[in-house]
Amino acid sequence: MSPNQVVEDAKKKFTGAVDHYHEQLKAVRTGRANAAMLDGVMIEAYGQPMPLNQVANVMAPEAQLLQITPFDPNNLQAIASAIRDNPSLGLNPSDDGRVVRVPVPALTEERRRDLAKQLSGKQEDAMIAVRSIRHDALDGIDSAKKGKEIGEDDAKRLSAQVEDIMQKTRTDIEAATKAKEADIMTV
Repeated sequence: MSPNQVVEDAKKKFTGAVDHYHEQLKAVRTGRANAAMLDGVMIEAYGQPMPLNQVANVMAPEAQLLQITPFDPNNLQAIASAIRDNPSLGLNPSDDGRVVRVPVPALTEERRRDLAKQLSGKQEDAMIAVRSIRHDALDGIDSAKKGKEIGEDDAKRLSAQVEDIMQKTRTDIEAATKAKEADIMTV
């Protein structure tokens, strides 16, 4: 792999890491109802586990309520029990025969602090992944330099490009974390 390809590959991996982090942030609960809260819920439908968003339409008509309309009314009980049985959500759904309504209770101050701690842990995991990507890219550049594929100046230039991309990625992750933390701490 050429050194320029190493930098392009690192760029793609950095972007992938940031996208993955944003997906993780969607799953962290805030004080408001959000359809993404239920993204990880699996429903036993048609004899196999399926993601909730493939068997029902999830909406947040109010700030403290999620409304789930199944495509097939026969899955209503399975949806309600899957949400109820998920310990990480801590939600108690109710159904009226057509839709499942999930009231989202307001977060306590203690719970908000716990979520903020979880957020910092997720941020650190993302930063570890990003540093690993940087390390791999710099190793690729070093091996190309040792193999006489590129000169000293090119190696420094490519290393500087990787560091610049790394800094931008770090800034993106920190900004996303601050925005989510502000969202969590807002009453």
